[in-house]
Amino acid sequence: MSDLTFNVPGMTCGHCENAVKTEVGKVKGVATVAVDLGTKVVTVSGDGLDHDAIVAAIDEAGYEVVA
Repeated sequence: MSDLTFNVPGMTCGHCENAVKTEVGKVKGVATVAVDLGTKVVTVSGDGLDHDAIVAAIDEAGYEVVA
C-alpha cells in the first residue's frame, strides 16, 4: 500500500471534506482518503494509485490541487 498527498487550499469546511472524500473514494485502488482542513492536505492510501485520476477526482469535487 502506498500514500499520496495533495495540497488543496480551497477546502474550508466539512462540506468540502465530504465532497473530496466522496469523489476520490471512487478512484480505482483507493483504500482510504484523509482530509486535514487545517493544513489543506488530502492524503490518499491504496494500491496502484493513479495520481492523475486522483487529481481529476478532486477537480470533479470542485477543488484544485496546487503543487
